[in-house]
Amino acid sequence: MATQAQTPLIETLAIEAKGLVKRFDDTLAVDGVDLSVPEGAIYGILGPNGAGKTTTLRMLLGIIDPDEGVRRVFGHDRPHDIARLIGYLPEERGLYPAMKCDEAIAFMGALRGLPLDEGRRRGRELMEAHGLGHAVDRQIRQLSKGMAQTVQLLGTLVHRPRLVVLDEPFSGLDAINQGKLEVMIRELAADGVTVIFSTHVIHHAERLCDDVAIIAGGKVPYAGSVDAARDRIPAQVRLETRRAEGAWCTALPDDARHDPKKDGSHFWYFPLPAGGIEALLKRLIEGEAGVLSLSIERAGLHDAFVEIAGAAAAKAMKDEVPA
Repeated sequence: MATQAQTPLIETLAIEAKGLVKRFDDTLAVDGVDLSVPEGAIYGILGPNGAGKTTTLRMLLGIIDPDEGVRRVFGHDRPHDIARLIGYLPEERGLYPAMKCDEAIAFMGALRGLPLDEGRRRGRELMEAHGLGHAVDRQIRQLSKGMAQTVQLLGTLVHRPRLVVLDEPFSGLDAINQGKLEVMIRELAADGVTVIFSTHVIHHAERLCDDVAIIAGGKVPYAGSVDAARDRIPAQVRLETRRAEGAWCTALPDDARHDPKKDGSHFWYFPLPAGGIEALLKRLIEGEAGVLSLSIERAGLHDAFVEIAGAAAAKAMKDEVPA
């Protein structure tokens, strides 16, 4: 009995951009950006300040129009027409200081078409769910900076968008609130919401993202999975032996770096051989090298960023990491 061929799954895109260009007077801020963000993904736009991240996000959302290129959000050329499906947290935070928290959240929802009464009800539920129930009736001016940023984030989510866009969402948050925000982002993705955020802090992107776009100087030299970015650099082998000499040494790559230690042990560092580690390990054992330890260390996203965007862009990222 013949089996019916299965139709391959087609990946649907929340955001698609091709050839985006934006100039401000004589400054070319974005120069030919291409992006494809799958629905339900956590997608990071990674680059130093001034690289073009915010301008790119604003073009994707229709806040500003590109000078060249096209962008589509859920297949729509005019993102404003589907604003109710989008939640946006800009880099410049701002809430009316005299508003109570539930009113502020309801107001943000009303801007996306949510009735005020429903927004207040959802706002109170959201604040309770995120440990801020005690502050529902407080004015924004009475909140700590972290609490106020959380309230604004809840206002971004109150209308239950399908796409959430966060511009530098971790900026200014302490470690505890950064951790809470990471949990919220993962929960959104688990519910099928697409999350795209910009950041200049590499470890946030490495921990959270399925895919990233690296942006530097208004260009995107890399867009794809975090794993594929890391795999551009061969994994490194760290070998520790008792002996420094022997026939087994001929099995080591020519570029292996030797680091003898005062205790008599010897460390060797080299890229993982193309055929794997098994053949090398066999030679080491047969040659009685005295293997004390052996580990294979995969490149991190920071190393990949240096490889892709250059050391200068990576240094700018490092210099901007908050203390």
